[in-house]
Amino acid sequence: MFVKHKVSKKQSLRNNEYYDMQSIFDRLYRQSAQGKSFDRLLESIASRNNILLAYRNIKGNKGSQTGGVDNLNIKSINETNTDILVEKVQKMFDNYCPGRVRRVEIPKSDGSGKFRPLGIPTISDRLIQQCILQVLEPICEAKFSDNSYGFRPNRSCGNAISKAMNCMQQKHMHYCVDVDIKGFFDNVNHGKLLKQMWTLGLRDKKLLCIISKILNSEVVLPNGEVIKSDKGTPQGGIISPLLSNIVLNELDWWISNQWSSKELKEITPKFNKRGNRDRGGEYKRLRTKTTLKEMHSVRYADDFKIFTTDYHTAKKIFVAVTQWLKERLDLDISSEKSTITNLKKNYTIFLGFKLKLHSKSNKQVVKSHMSDKARKKIITEYIKQVKQAQRSKCPNKDLWLLNSKAIGYHNYYQIATGCSKDFGSIAFIVRRAIKHRLKPKRTGTAIGYIKDRYGGSVQVSFIGNTAIVPISYVQFVIPVDKKRSVNSYTVEGRAEIHKKLANMDISILHYLMENVPQGTNAEFYNNRISLYSGQNGKCFITGKPLEMESMHCHHKIPRCIRKDNSYSNLVWVTADVHRLLHATKAETIEHYRSLVNPDKKQLSKINKLRAMLELPCL
Repeated sequence: MFVKHKVSKKQSLRNNEYYDMQSIFDRLYRQSAQGKSFDRLLESIASRNNILLAYRNIKGNKGSQTGGVDNLNIKSINETNTDILVEKVQKMFDNYCPGRVRRVEIPKSDGSGKFRPLGIPTISDRLIQQCILQVLEPICEAKFSDNSYGFRPNRSCGNAISKAMNCMQQKHMHYCVDVDIKGFFDNVNHGKLLKQMWTLGLRDKKLLCIISKILNSEVVLPNGEVIKSDKGTPQGGIISPLLSNIVLNELDWWISNQWSSKELKEITPKFNKRGNRDRGGEYKRLRTKTTLKEMHSVRYADDFKIFTTDYHTAKKIFVAVTQWLKERLDLDISSEKSTITNLKKNYTIFLGFKLKLHSKSNKQVVKSHMSDKARKKIITEYIKQVKQAQRSKCPNKDLWLLNSKAIGYHNYYQIATGCSKDFGSIAFIVRRAIKHRLKPKRTGTAIGYIKDRYGGSVQVSFIGNTAIVPISYVQFVIPVDKKRSVNSYTVEGRAEIHKKLANMDISILHYLMENVPQGTNAEFYNNRISLYSGQNGKCFITGKPLEMESMHCHHKIPRCIRKDNSYSNLVWVTADVHRLLHATKAETIEHYRSLVNPDKKQLSKINKLRAMLELPCL
């Protein structure tokens, strides 16, 4: 498992557009899909806009607050002048030498009591890795199989579960081959990985040398001992998830070629009345007119399953995959955790869910629940948060965390057909802890998101004025696979993800990037752009569209009092509003008040901002 350096897919696409990198990424994706090789990628990776985009993407992540061996985090970069930051990163690429990686041990999520090693690079190395990731991702996405879902744009655990359920119920795959790779992330062969990257078309030798150095970085253990890493992709590095997908991409295509990919090319395609390709008919011919054994794989990082129709075929697949992993990737499997499952008789566990086929009206349908380990973990974590809220000096904050945990559990496990029963059994156990420790009441008024989503439940309780999300109240949502049309690197594919971008003036974003006030640091430079997006290109006070040359970024608490360039301390306003906010003379106030002509609500906003400037209300 990796530490997730995650930006929402909509925000990620906006960032690409704002920093004028989307067209470059689109070109790389298109050329990669056409089979082109790339031998001069460092020019794009070390470009000014790509470096600033990398800073933007890692700035808001929780991981950026964690220090490496030098104890520095994102705050050490925030005050750096943008030109100096870009120059520094570009010089690092010229003769890159990564710093040591700090290793920490975190408990495994399976409740086994074991620990998982995470490698935390320095913040400078994380910035370098993010720059590389942004350029390599579109190239690799064009070559990756549709059967892998982990750590890829526009794909999720829910998509993987949907694909697995489809194999079981729609494709009638009643046997599952579970192959557990022993210590996958710690045993990746570096030489083999670099050869796989070369095969994918990544043929910039200087870039491959940099990646080799990243893989071989020295590691500082918790006891202070320093070791050299000669194999494995360190969990915790920004680029590591992409590298792990490159390693197993070869396996994805090998499995796919055993059944459909190779043979479908040899079958003359047929089309239905709507003009769509008749895939069902093609697969039917594969089943009836070839000796191929049907199999379908679903992979999420190193966790993958292969579905097939009978035990004899499953056994052959198990042996073949085991041998292939050993001979091609030099990876062993865990014999204790690798099994063949008859899905009509037993559950298979995948991504925290357990799946099984049940008979219903002469059909086999999938029944799914959260796994037993996941259920125990939720109970433990939830009760722990209840205890923390009981002892807390800031109960509202801890009650908010309690609610956010419940909502997070619901959002993830609501795609299980038995989610209501699962959460009902959890509620039966945790309800006592809530009752005796927090002493909730039944009377109160829920507001906002809790009212919208949980207002229909009589189980909503209140602690003071805070509504508590009923953990047993969850509604089943049908999981859906990724739409083929969705793609971050084509104009058509982005249309469904990124509909609101057209409502914003991109030329103003480019203007903000190119016209930087003297001495601007990285944090202020970045937050100006974020804020323009956050305000949808409109004035904070009047709501009117902002225009070049007449828009000002206002500090709520003045810089002369506190050098605070954080997002929360900034607002975009028109030039006239800005002058009104700072005006002290009666004639100046009257002049700009007549120009702005604020209504009652707008005037209230103006007075709140003037109060923060320690100026009298209007």
